Amino acid sequence: MSSFIIEGGHRLKGEITPQGAKNEALQVICASLLTQEEIRITNIPDILDVNNLINLLQKMGVKITRHAKGDVSFCAASLDTAYLESEDYLDQCARLRGSVLLLGPLLARLGEVRMSTPGGDKIGRRRLDTHFYGLQKLGARFFTDNAGIYRIEGCPLRGAYMLLDEASVTGTANILMAAVLAQGETTIYNAACEPYVQQLCQLLVAMGARIDGIGSNLLKITGVSSLHGATHRILPDMIEVGSFMGMAAMVGDGLVIRGVGVRQLGLIPEAFRRLGVNFYIKGDDILIPRQDHYEIASFVDGSFMTIADAPWPGLTPDLISILLVVATQGRGAVLFHQKMFESRLFFVDKLIDMGAQIILCDPHRAVVVGHDNKIRLRGRHVSSPDIRAGIALLIAALGAEGVSQIDNVEQIDRGYERIEQRLCALGAKIKRV
Repeated sequence: MSSFIIEGGHRLKGEITPQGAKNEALQVICASLLTQEEIRITNIPDILDVNNLINLLQKMGVKITRHAKGDVSFCAASLDTAYLESEDYLDQCARLRGSVLLLGPLLARLGEVRMSTPGGDKIGRRRLDTHFYGLQKLGARFFTDNAGIYRIEGCPLRGAYMLLDEASVTGTANILMAAVLAQGETTIYNAACEPYVQQLCQLLVAMGARIDGIGSNLLKITGVSSLHGATHRILPDMIEVGSFMGMAAMVGDGLVIRGVGVRQLGLIPEAFRRLGVNFYIKGDDILIPRQDHYEIASFVDGSFMTIADAPWPGLTPDLISILLVVATQGRGAVLFHQKMFESRLFFVDKLIDMGAQIILCDPHRAVVVGHDNKIRLRGRHVSSPDIRAGIALLIAALGAEGVSQIDNVEQIDRGYERIEQRLCALGAKIKRV
């Protein structure tokens, strides 16, 4: 297990470019299983979750060709069906949350798939019912045992109308990847419409799929008999953009975030404006000057500011942890409502121990009273429980007095590429031990 030793109080100055989007990478890489031809993907982030998925595909028989940093081709001309029945395959699936995205493409390609309950962040229940419901509507049958091993059979898959009970991003992706090779027409209502799902749709269309309604919550897919090769470039990671905005607000001395994909950021810039963070958008870059003070806004009628997550185009839940840390040094108070995951706010106990004024109302809500930079957080020894809480604790440590230690930073590595090296280049003092 690795740890970060962070010497707080050093301000960040210069330029930084976000990595490719983690969540999109996991989806489009799995989509390569839908064809025997080559899929070439660029701007792939060099992070633990993505690298583990690529290694798993390689064990499955997919030919991996690395052309340059972040530029990889995938050719699933033949799959090792014996490996897909092995205990090692099940063990790898159990370690990787992204393995759930293998369900749709393997079912469409092979007619059956076997997998274990996927791993990932411990942020509360992350049920798979939407995945199973959608695939069952396409004609799949599910079998499970008490050990959490699933077997799904579905040959042939047939198009169907379905109304999803939640706009699940990975659920929508799985259903999409199965439906493009199903017979007839599939209609998905209440589909997730995040930019990453839109990107997956664009790749599938480039491969020969027929999809209408891209960007909306009503998708219509007309199945085709086969798909072909294509090329695809991954968007900048909006969560990393938001993370850098949080760092710039807390400890920046003039930071420029290059190539952020402004049109795909949704409500992220507005969320920082509500906390009083001052920044400028120039082309596809965000320029954030030093923030000696930032004042948390009120609603137009003067009522208490509330920031809540919601399915796209609402605010992504992955940024609530970062915004909460930024609020600890604002002027004023704000209620954060994390609606989608019931365990994601539990990390605030660590911030309270660092000196933050936070009231955890219940598993979903926390009130933050900002210090207005008059009282700095204190360095502490903490552990990262998940990716986003980990980066939030790192931001807090950067702004704290004294030295902090963050254990279990492999959680941060799952979503952030060489984060300590990139931040040290801007002036941070972080050592990995």
